[in-house]
Parts: sequence; C-alpha cells; structure tokens
Amino acid sequence: KKPFPKMYPDRVPVEDWSGKQDVTDRLTPYNWLFIQHASATINGEELELNIPRRCMHCSNPPCVKLCPWGSAKQEDNGLSRIDPDLCLGGAKCKTVCPWDIPQRQTGTGLYLDLLPALAGNGVMYKCDRCYNKLEKGETPACIEACPEDVQTIGPRDEILKQAHELAKEMNGYIYGEHENGGTYTIYVSPVPFDQLAASIETGDGKPHLTKVKDMMADGNNIAKSMLVAPLAGVAAAIGKFYKNSKEDDNE
Repeated sequence: KKPFPKMYPDRVPVEDWSGKQDVTDRLTPYNWLFIQHASATINGEELELNIPRRCMHCSNPPCVKLCPWGSAKQEDNGLSRIDPDLCLGGAKCKTVCPWDIPQRQTGTGLYLDLLPALAGNGVMYKCDRCYNKLEKGETPACIEACPEDVQTIGPRDEILKQAHELAKEMNGYIYGEHENGGTYTIYVSPVPFDQLAASIETGDGKPHLTKVKDMMADGNNIAKSMLVAPLAGVAAAIGKFYKNSKEDDNE
C-alpha cells in the first residue's frame, strides 16, 4: 500500500522490495533462497562451491522465542515460520537472528489496520521450508528444482547421520550441527567452513558462515523469552480476532 504511512517517531526505515522482486542474489521478502558462491583451495586444487542459503531453522529459534507479537512459530517438525497475517514487521526476529535472515516489506500486513504510524512497519518474511507442501507429504520447492540433486529433507537425527557419513567419505566438514545450539539446515563441505566464510560475500541479505554461539543459552534472552511469551499470546489473540473480524466483514 503506497504511499507508506509515516512512522512516528521516525525510527523504522522503509524497506520496499515490491519493485525489485526479480532480485535473486540475496535474501529479500520475495526471494527466500539464493545461491552463495565460494572459492577455496584444498590439496592444491581450486574449488568453486555453490551454497544454497536460506533460513537455518534453529532447533531453539530466537526469532520464535523472542517475537513480541507471537507471529513466529515452530512447527512440530522443528521448522520455524512467520505468520504474515499476524506479523507487524517490528523486525525483532531479524535483530535476534544470528544470521539476520528475516527480511521486511513495508506497506503490507496487519499494522496498516491497527497502528500504521506506531506498530512495526510491514511484514517480515523468511523461508518456511514450504511447510504447506510438507503438510501434504510433498517436497519443498527448492529440492524439487535443485538441478544437482544435492539437497534432501528428513528428521534431524537422520539428516545428521547422513551428514556425518558424507563428511567421513569426503573427509569433510559440517555446519549447523552445533551453531546456535543446532539447526535444521545442515551443510556438508569438503572445505573447512572458516575458509568458505572468508570467501563468500556477506552483508544484509547475504548471511555469513562463521561459528555461532547458542543465543538462547544467554541468561538475558531466556529471561526475555519468559516475559515475551504472555505478551506474545495476547498480541497473537488480538491479531487473530482482528483478522477473523475482517474476514467476516468481507463475506
């Protein structure tokens, strides 16, 4: 919706990707996966690696535990997602994400109807692992489209077992087993990840590959999550009530 409501105080930047939906070399509100390119030398051999980057889907996701609106949730299969119908675009999820994954689109979502000048500034978006396809027993779109057939999906313990077997075969390395307390996105590489981290281009929408401590092991974040939970429950209830009311009005 344009023109965008003016925020007060003017502290939240406008992030408008609606005219740049064809950008594919980074994460955006419209592009939830991109291919990161890295180069490295191993045993004297030059290697070029293509790394599919998306949400890491943390086992204990800070974006879910610390969302003040209750719009982020973790599914029973462990994967996390943001409900665009409840999100107010406050970007707390991005602030607490070790990889800065979620991306905001201004001028859309619930905040326009509630507090357009004060609440959030749009909707936050990230990979939801095609949860609606998974619910129907289907395969995520990225796996179906992968031309090299190098991606797979399954229970975390099974994927980790496969990752360790593959790493052993190639004398390789694993990323995601322990980062931020463990993630559901697991990478296996023949090159040490510190070398890859030094090779890739990073920045907003282009996540790093460095080691990450467990953010939810931080006592302050644990305390905040306990305080946020009741607020998130109330906020989510209000959001759902408002959404249902609008749907009833439109019938």
